[in-house]
Amino acid sequence: MTNKVTRMAVCLVLLACVASVASAANKDRIGTAGAQELLIPVGARTIAMGGSSMVFATGAEAIYWNPAGLGRMTNSVDAMLSSMNYIADIGIIYGAVGVKAGDFGTLGFSIKSVNFGSIPVTTSSFPDGTGENYSPVYITMGATYSKALTDRIAIGITANLVSERIMQLSASTVALNFGIQYQNLGLQGLNLGIAVKNIGPGLTFSGSNLLYTANATSGLRGTQQYAIQAATADLPSSIEIGLGYVRKFDEKNGLSIGGVFRNNNYQDDEYNLGAEYEFNDLLFLRGGYTFEPQSVKDISGQASYPYDYTLGVGVHYPLGDIDLSLDYAYQHVKLFTGNNVFTLRLGF
Repeated sequence: MTNKVTRMAVCLVLLACVASVASAANKDRIGTAGAQELLIPVGARTIAMGGSSMVFATGAEAIYWNPAGLGRMTNSVDAMLSSMNYIADIGIIYGAVGVKAGDFGTLGFSIKSVNFGSIPVTTSSFPDGTGENYSPVYITMGATYSKALTDRIAIGITANLVSERIMQLSASTVALNFGIQYQNLGLQGLNLGIAVKNIGPGLTFSGSNLLYTANATSGLRGTQQYAIQAATADLPSSIEIGLGYVRKFDEKNGLSIGGVFRNNNYQDDEYNLGAEYEFNDLLFLRGGYTFEPQSVKDISGQASYPYDYTLGVGVHYPLGDIDLSLDYAYQHVKLFTGNNVFTLRLGF
């Protein structure tokens, strides 16, 4: 029975992969997807590794990167809280928790909030501002189910409720993520990870800010309001395929390396490389590199893709029955101030 379920899970994920690749983007669609907050990474450990640890991420950290990893958590409860200063002083707060549910599997819950700060209201009549301010509200809430089918294979699915509000306009939709992790792929320590992300209906804004006043030229109908129909923006769907290798040199020293190929439907394909050195399960040093070889270059010859190297450090220390981890990551951003990410993880 387990083998049948395993084969079915693998087939479903691979089928989703084929469907995603078949609908891959062309250059004309780059930058046209909505709900871009779904693409903002979370968690200092994986960011420090250039996004490459989706292959072997576990617990609450895996909910964003690959929901299959939630089912391989070792604690009964695993929680994380992460904060990042993003591009243009945008703040990202992310929280997640995973709870084991016996033979049923593992359940997870997550929430991401994007803080844009206060933005001046401008109009065609007042391009320098009306004196008013507004602050968009972008929130993503997710529910995850994951299960380790065997000692090698785990699967997972996340349903994210995406909600956006800008002044008197709002839009919402549901985005699904599917993932699988396969450990010891023919070689001890060699791992495979596959994730299909952000599958679902697009976003369509509605609200009173789409109402405009029109004056009839004949003067017979007087002043009337008409509504603009907003276009629907597709979700930024993608497929990620990664390989990772974990090697323990002795009781105190270990190394994890990973690489991920990300096929995006609405931007150029990405490649992620990263590594993590572990000392005595206490201190972790991390580094990574992300690049888009197909990205368009500007007039100066520089690639438009804003990211390249990442660095990070982590500390893991058990406090009685509490498993405590503190992680930091720095993500270099071209032409902008680099991103600083702090993450606290607690296991019970």
